[in-house]
Amino acid sequence: MKDAAKAMMEKAGVPVVPGYHGEDQDPKLLASEAERIGYPVLIKAVAGGGGKGMRRVNSAKEFPAALEGAMREASNAFGDERVLIEKYLTKPRHIEVQVFADKHGNVVHLFERDCSLQRRHQKVIEEAPAPDMPEKMRAVMGEAAVAAAKAIAYEGAGTVEFIADVSDGLKEDGFYFMEMNTRLQVEHPVTELITGQDLVHWQLIVADGGVLPLAQEDLSIHGHALEARLYAEDPQNDFLPATGPLLRLRPPQAEDGVRVDTGVLEGDSVTPFYDPMIAKLIVWGQDRDAALRKMQAALARYEVAGLVTNLEFLKNIASHPAFAQKDLDTAFIERFRDDLVPQGAKVKDRHYALAALYLTLQKQAEDAAVAAHSSDPYSPWNLADGWRLNDVAHVDYSFEYGDGEITVMVTQTETGCDIRLSEKTISASADILADGSMRANLDGHIIKAAVVINKDRMIIIDEGQQFEIRRIEHDFDNLADEGGAGAITAPMPGKIIQINVASGDVVQRGDALMVMEAMKMEHTLSAGSDGVVGDIYFETGDQVDEGTLLIQIEAEDA
Repeated sequence: MKDAAKAMMEKAGVPVVPGYHGEDQDPKLLASEAERIGYPVLIKAVAGGGGKGMRRVNSAKEFPAALEGAMREASNAFGDERVLIEKYLTKPRHIEVQVFADKHGNVVHLFERDCSLQRRHQKVIEEAPAPDMPEKMRAVMGEAAVAAAKAIAYEGAGTVEFIADVSDGLKEDGFYFMEMNTRLQVEHPVTELITGQDLVHWQLIVADGGVLPLAQEDLSIHGHALEARLYAEDPQNDFLPATGPLLRLRPPQAEDGVRVDTGVLEGDSVTPFYDPMIAKLIVWGQDRDAALRKMQAALARYEVAGLVTNLEFLKNIASHPAFAQKDLDTAFIERFRDDLVPQGAKVKDRHYALAALYLTLQKQAEDAAVAAHSSDPYSPWNLADGWRLNDVAHVDYSFEYGDGEITVMVTQTETGCDIRLSEKTISASADILADGSMRANLDGHIIKAAVVINKDRMIIIDEGQQFEIRRIEHDFDNLADEGGAGAITAPMPGKIIQINVASGDVVQRGDALMVMEAMKMEHTLSAGSDGVVGDIYFETGDQVDEGTLLIQIEAEDA
């Protein structure tokens, strides 16, 4: 437990953040302790991890609601609602030290990792060693981590996590113990790459009763490594987890200095029942600049389609000047949010042309397959050339375009086709490559793009960016849209854990109506407009699917 760990570390001489770690969980006492520590404070679940049961509180007025939410989330995630309270550092960096201990009393550290880039208190990009780490601080922090492991007679792989106050730069007296993770963590590959050690192999040696392979003086740092976590989540929607099929999943090729760790394949689905991480992309270079260039190139080659991911968000971080300049702290993502969160790539005429071209190739392939398997494959009725009686051979496709639609006309020619859209004609030809991508020639410009179709959605992956287009099938125009402007729907599959309103209540835009839990995180659903609560279709404890209508909001004069 985090509270017991803090007390033990204090006894061992390891610096800890000022705070309250006591057993008494009376809300009034906790509020008074927060006043004593001084705002802002951080409420953290005693049994927590991964940012669950954690709340930043800026004032006494905010404290009661934040405490209630943190305790509820901690209870749901860990079966233990107890919390501790710590001083919130205004410019912190999250730096952790990898330790290893065996049954024979040997303990070493394998240097530090910087995990400061976080959202929702969960790590996004990690690197080793920590940028601009003074050698004296590295030694002091490593010694503190070893002391922490010795204090509990630890055996095996562990990570001692520290928070460093960098308001005045990194200093050996400016870091504090946060917690110890008694396992090999997600980000351990960056440590493996800079030390040249296989930490899983070390675990097996220790578990078998062996001696650590190396002593402290035998360990050294070589180069720099970065790891980016590819998540199924929506950065534009406050990083809410996403679910759905991985219709296309093409990681960059594993080569010198590039490594991809994953447990899913193209065709698998991301569900609400597990962590939404799809993969880890790890790179190594001779120095940080070289590693960062390698990360940028690898991210540009990554292709994921079928569900929302943070891929573009990761690209934006890797290319941001402040990240290159090592201007790091745990608020980095919030400080540069407008730069980092993708605003949605603007669809251009070429993408509508690529979509229509792909549909044409697909239709030709289907027609050719039908003709090949017919009783008369040479019948003119089985030709796939688009011939029409008394008309120019063409096919029309309709796509959403702003609030309206755009029609793209494809007319076949001897060398390919002409694509007519936006009052212009593009001469085009294309073929499908072995990897499923399309090589197109648009007015002499060669483009390699991937196209993924999921019902009426077409995802164009062009020059490393994703562009989503919705195809309009006019046969289905009369289908009514579920819900409406006043409808509150589930943004993802999850469980309803709290309902804050009742039918007939008057609400204002932004009022919290309901709290859902998905992937062990709480998500508050708020009113999108002023109105009166109408029907509430579910109760606390109900499990709902994404898109399910939950609450109807009616106009006040309705």
